[in-house]
Formats: sequence, structure tokens, C-alpha cells
Amino acid sequence: MPALTKRAVDAAKPRAERYFLWSSELAGFGIRVYPSGKKVFIAQVRVGRFQRRVTIGAYGPYTVAQARERAEEIIRAASEGRDPQREKRDARTARTVGELCSEYLDAARAGLVMTRFKRPKRPTTVAIDEGRITRHIVPLIGTISARDLRRADVQRMADAIAKGKTAGTFKGKPRGRAVVKGGAGTAARVVELLGGIYSWAEKRELVPGPNPAHGVETARGEARDRVLSADELQALGKAIDTSDRAMAATATKLIALTGLRRKEATGLRWSEIDLPGYCLRLEKTKTGRSMRPIGESARELLRSLPRLSEEWVFPNCYGTGSADLKASVAKLFDAAGLTDARSRDLRRSFGSIAADEGYGDATIAELLGHSRRGVTQRHYIRRPDAALVAVADRVSRRIAKALGAGDQTADVVPLRA
Repeated sequence: MPALTKRAVDAAKPRAERYFLWSSELAGFGIRVYPSGKKVFIAQVRVGRFQRRVTIGAYGPYTVAQARERAEEIIRAASEGRDPQREKRDARTARTVGELCSEYLDAARAGLVMTRFKRPKRPTTVAIDEGRITRHIVPLIGTISARDLRRADVQRMADAIAKGKTAGTFKGKPRGRAVVKGGAGTAARVVELLGGIYSWAEKRELVPGPNPAHGVETARGEARDRVLSADELQALGKAIDTSDRAMAATATKLIALTGLRRKEATGLRWSEIDLPGYCLRLEKTKTGRSMRPIGESARELLRSLPRLSEEWVFPNCYGTGSADLKASVAKLFDAAGLTDARSRDLRRSFGSIAADEGYGDATIAELLGHSRRGVTQRHYIRRPDAALVAVADRVSRRIAKALGAGDQTADVVPLRA
């Protein structure tokens, strides 16, 4: 068997049937000659019990020297137990970053993506993820092979988002629009999401490691510390009392008196209200099921609400679910002159007032529904502690007084948890 040289390849003539010429210098390296005269380099290797013939490329685009170098790589890979033919097929059919993100969203919608609390992502969270993928990830790196994505690619994406290169106004819900601003904070959240997507994909062997989002530099957002003063609460109370948006006004007042998250308040069901038990029994929150003690001021407000829906305390105009009220609540703050504050600051103010009253972090965490780790708390406690109810009562009375919601001068003796 002669050496596989350029002269030998050029001299090979087509026959009625295809045939092979093999190199005497590199076992497994050869060329396939077709009846048409086409000549294609190949590498023949054994992987386990199976023999593979891996196509390298046609003579012409590949020189003999280039083909031999590629054959050496393939033979070396086979000697390490890898399957070069499978790797080539996988590379040819590899999913892009955009396709991987699409698979992730499908799994998340089916409840197969878990949060850090080991619970399926909520539909609202999946919708936010979809927006970040559609507006930022896909336009910038969506066409790159998912398996070939590198940290440098993710870093360039983060830098582009931080500079506002993905900013714009896009068509959103019916008769709605999405305003995308980008910025450093958005870049950090998008990188965090991409890292989560790759962690999910690695567990299912959809991509190899390491995670390309790890080690990417992003700006760290400053912790928010905005709380409303007594004067600002009074201004908000006046805006609530004079508003023609009754549902938004009531929801805002409920948030102020309970420390609920906006979506917890607007998504409240009648079945979750336990007035005799002095609590709300929320079925779905950021941390799962949650029991929140509420004070008398909040109970009075809930008693006064009209039942506009059999299920929802704040139903949407279609009667198909709960109202969002984000824009309407924001307009209340603007009307009160609090353009730099929103409902999340009411929740922070609730916790801050509890701290001013001398209550500790654990008690405040219970009032606000932060994650609880104890087995007893998660599975056996069915009603709030009387001490927590007293705390909630004292804080809500103080806020109600600041809002100007009736005579709230009665004092409540605090019981420490």
C-alpha cells in the first residue's frame, strides 16, 4: 500500500465502482474515489465495538496535508474513547442559543423549571423571562451555537445591554407596548437568566460545561432603601381618597396596611382571606404558600370591599382573572407627588415601621412573608401567633393613621415574638 501523496491521489482514476486508497503511513487515513471522478478524504476508526468512517472533505478544498492533519485529530479522538462521527453529527445539528432558550421556555411553561425555592416558575415570572430572552438574548447572541457559546460572548452581550443597544419600543399585549430601556441593571438580570438557562440545560446534557455566564462582569445594583415618611404617607392617603380609580386606590391601601407585594394584593382571592383567623392564607407567592398576619385596620378594609367577582377580590375587566393595576397604582403615587416611589416602597415602609417599633428581623420576616425554612412552620402551623397579630395590628394602625384613614389613635401594646 503506497503512501497517500498528491501524486498518488492525482493518478487515481475512476472505476465502475467506488474504491478506496489507504495511506501506508497513517493507519485509517484514506480517500474514496467515486465513478464520477470525485475524491473524498476519510478517516476510518474503531469506537468500542463499532467501526466508523468519518468524512473529512473533498480533494481540492482539502489538500492531502490538510486532510492528513484532520485524520490524525479524528484518530486521536477515537483512541480517547470519543465518537468522532457522532461529534460531527452533533455539531451539524447543534441547537443555537435562541433554540435552547425556546426549549427552556417550553419547559418553564410546563412547570419543569424550578426556582431556588424548589417550586415551578410562576407564569408571570416565565413571561418576564420571555421578554428578556426576546428583547436581549436572541437579538445579540441567538444565532450562536449553544455548545460553542463562550464567556466572552456573554460579556459582550452584557456590555451591549448596559450601553442600551437593545433599547426600543416594541408591540406588546393587544393595544399595548413594551418599552425596553436596557442599562446595567437589566444586563445583570439577563446574564443571571442566561446562567440559569445553561444550568438547566447542563443537567439534561443539552450543552456541555462550563456555564458561559459564570464570571461575567456586571454592575451590582444598589440596595433599595426608599421608605415613605409620615408626610408622604399622608399625601398618598389624600391621593387615594380623591382618586377616581377605586380598585387601584383600595389595592394601594391594602398594600400599605399589610406589606403585601403588589401582585399578592391584586391577585388576592376571597378564599384566601381568613378574617376570624386574623390572617391571609396565600396559595401562591414568590416563596410558595404563605400565611400573613393582618391587623384590624386591614381587616376593616377587607370587610368593606364589594364582591365584584366570586373568586377575585380585584377582578380584571374581562372577568377572566385578577387585575394587574400596575399602571393605575403608579399614577396614584404620581398624583401624590411621589414620582420616585412605588408599591414596593410601601412594603419596605411597612417593614421599616415594624423595625422602628423595636421588632426584630425574624418577626418582620414573618409579617412580610419571607422564606421560612423550619419544618414546623411550613407544615404544622395553621394560624398566626398572637404576638404576630399584635405586631401587624400595631403597624397597620400606625400606617392607617398616617394615611388619614379614620381615627386610629387607639394604642396597641406590642407583644414580642
